Amino acid sequence: MMKRLSVPIADFENQDLDTALELSGARFDVDCVNWPEAFPYAPLCSGRIARTQDALVVDFRVSGLDLRAQNTEDNGRQWEDSCVEVFIKDPEDGNYYNFEINAMGKVLACIGPDRHNRTPRPESEMEEILRFAQNDMMDQNDTLCHPEGHAPCHPEGLAPKDLEGLHTWRVGVIIPFHLIGLDPENLPRSIKANFYKCGDKTAHPHYLSWSPIDTPRPDFHRPEFFGELILD
Repeated sequence: MMKRLSVPIADFENQDLDTALELSGARFDVDCVNWPEAFPYAPLCSGRIARTQDALVVDFRVSGLDLRAQNTEDNGRQWEDSCVEVFIKDPEDGNYYNFEINAMGKVLACIGPDRHNRTPRPESEMEEILRFAQNDMMDQNDTLCHPEGHAPCHPEGLAPKDLEGLHTWRVGVIIPFHLIGLDPENLPRSIKANFYKCGDKTAHPHYLSWSPIDTPRPDFHRPEFFGELILD
């Protein structure tokens, strides 16, 4: 059954990011184990989502085995790392956008009609995707971005790492509406989307989703199974 989630406007102007998300953000769980026989492992993954007048703010919290970050640049193979993902369908042209974020806050962002025909976003657009990350691999936690601010918040100077054991980490993104085909002045009532947790090359591969997927094998590039985000 397709899931639905209301996305409220949070008071980021007068509150810091954590406070605004805690008080106003809508909570979601990425806990659908769609392929239990082949991939039964399910790390804990939850999050909060809210919006400003011109952007979506999505904050993921993860606790589980392995912490892998081999892709230290944007538009790499982030899905092979400890990774969370946001997929959003364009309400006008049928394309959909994928934002795949590893534990270091490095993002793969593409647009296209299906999994085989995808175009990476140019560097100028990647700079507009603000992100924040907190994990055991970083010498210092990255300063949290303010959604109403203008300076990109990108972890820099990162080295590839692959840690065993149990880890708790956090990563989030602030995605301007215009990067997902939306006019901030004329937003639709709702959009189709899904959230994912994966780690293809971690020691315990896993494939979790927010809205369930009914396919024979793992496949996140299936917009027919997206849930609905209602833009309050």
